[in-house]
Amino acid sequence: MTSNTIVLASNNQGKLKEFQALFSPLAIDIKPQRELGVEDADETGLSFVENAIIKARHACAITGMPAISDDSGLEVDALDGAPGIYSARFSGAEATDQKNNALLLEKLTGLEDSQRSARFHCVLVYMRHAKDPTPLICHASWEGRILHEARGEQGFGYDPLFWLEEQQCSSAELDRSLKNKISHRGQALALLMRAMEEKR
Repeated sequence: MTSNTIVLASNNQGKLKEFQALFSPLAIDIKPQRELGVEDADETGLSFVENAIIKARHACAITGMPAISDDSGLEVDALDGAPGIYSARFSGAEATDQKNNALLLEKLTGLEDSQRSARFHCVLVYMRHAKDPTPLICHASWEGRILHEARGEQGFGYDPLFWLEEQQCSSAELDRSLKNKISHRGQALALLMRAMEEKR
């Protein structure tokens, strides 16, 4: 491992690809925690921030290396903010993207477009080590609404159901490079990169 290696405290392949693409210009090597023998942390927090800190600290403690964690999810106004921190496991212990999307559509049955407002949230945490007293915490959100049926083949998670008014397409229909710039994760990562540069 080089001194520019950072552990990604996630085993999500979709997130890994996005992070590797976004960090490649900085010559930072992003390694998924699985490659370093790190199992998923128990996400016992009640907010995106708490869970992101738990995951980053867990990866740092096991590897002895700096770590970046991402806790992100979808907030739907008509569902009082659900699925929120439970976005990845919205449909239960055996959740898949398809099951989560199907459940979301079911819960929004009969609602008009004006009642389907939603946003993605992303909280990124960078910790230099497990006892880092000042982890970098960056948050961004991405406004949209939930479609009545899936559209597009790109992305992952709820992307096929997330309509972007300004782009006139779903998140799953966006060009990947554009998505990396304007998404909740892209925005949060831009904030994190600036903060990391200032802290060096």
